[in-house]
Amino acid sequence: MQKIYFFIIFISIGYFTFAQDAYLDAKSEDVEKTYTGGETYKVKTFNQKFKAKKPKNVVFLIGDGMGVSQVFAALTANKGHLYLENFKTVGFSKTQSADKYITDSAAGGTALSTGVKTYNGAIGVDVNKQPVQTILEAAEEKGLSTGLVSTSAITHATPASFISHQESRSSSEEIAADFLKTDIDVFIGGGLDHFTKRKDGKDLTAELAQKGYQVETDIKKIKDIKSGKLAGLTAAGHNGRVEERGDMLPVATTTALNILSNNKKGFFLMIEGSQIDWGGHAGSAIYIVEEMLDFDQTIGKVLEFAAKDKNTLVVITADHETGGMSLTGGNIAEGNVKAAFPTGGHTAVMVPVFAFGPGAEEFGGIMENTEVNAKMRKLLLD
Repeated sequence: MQKIYFFIIFISIGYFTFAQDAYLDAKSEDVEKTYTGGETYKVKTFNQKFKAKKPKNVVFLIGDGMGVSQVFAALTANKGHLYLENFKTVGFSKTQSADKYITDSAAGGTALSTGVKTYNGAIGVDVNKQPVQTILEAAEEKGLSTGLVSTSAITHATPASFISHQESRSSSEEIAADFLKTDIDVFIGGGLDHFTKRKDGKDLTAELAQKGYQVETDIKKIKDIKSGKLAGLTAAGHNGRVEERGDMLPVATTTALNILSNNKKGFFLMIEGSQIDWGGHAGSAIYIVEEMLDFDQTIGKVLEFAAKDKNTLVVITADHETGGMSLTGGNIAEGNVKAAFPTGGHTAVMVPVFAFGPGAEEFGGIMENTEVNAKMRKLLLD
């Protein structure tokens, strides 16, 4: 029945839109398997002394689909430690959308980007389908530099909600065109085909180049860019899993930090670990752990910058939890973990919020997802 449903979607909305959300029908070969350990990494402890009570920069990391079970699975796999342990302020976010008890990434992302709850599927618009200013756009208005990094297509729901205003998350080509309406300094992710293989025949990468962007598709070249505007489109659609894309996310994050930190006024950067969610949809402990460890190592790169800079607030949360992940067995000393998943969809549970840097103390306790936006906006822009 599920295959028939997805076939109907394929026919009705076309290949590229389908490719954006094909992971929702993912089936994992390792559903019943335990994550049996792999390479681990040492975790550093970073200095918690900062220059002021309010930050000059905000780095906002979203682990799509990340709940507390996903976090502890990764901690177990890395034999007891994560960079996340540097975060002394921890809270919880309620994720419900305006019209559903269980949110999707579009409404969840929009709540985090705008501070306004909206309907499932909405990108940067309210319940009346009216555009709402995002924190990224507000930062631009204040003269700050801005950036987006994602392991998904950059046009996918979460990154799109920070820069685009569309009634539906499936409007991939319209979302891509919205990038040209902004002055974003750097964006790195997949989705090249939505900029080049379009129904309107336009090549948006040529238009980006005319606007002064360095347009690159090779992460090895992206790694070396330290200034100017950058459009890094690293895959035709979504980037592959960690084994395929390698250290794309930490590398892209470092590049974005290098570029954005050139602005003495400050910057806002959103980084998404997209595929934690996809592991939840697939019911795969292995997929989730791999993505969580990649996300945590990316957090390590951000913390290294923030601890040295002493003017940067780092906030981490999720748009929702995926899969209802339950840890049913494991061994920290051996780095193995087994999980069960009661659903292949999202759940309604609260998700963790972590904060490090000037103003971090504002993010403790239980809050609405819209409050995460309000607190960041007040600290960075007021």
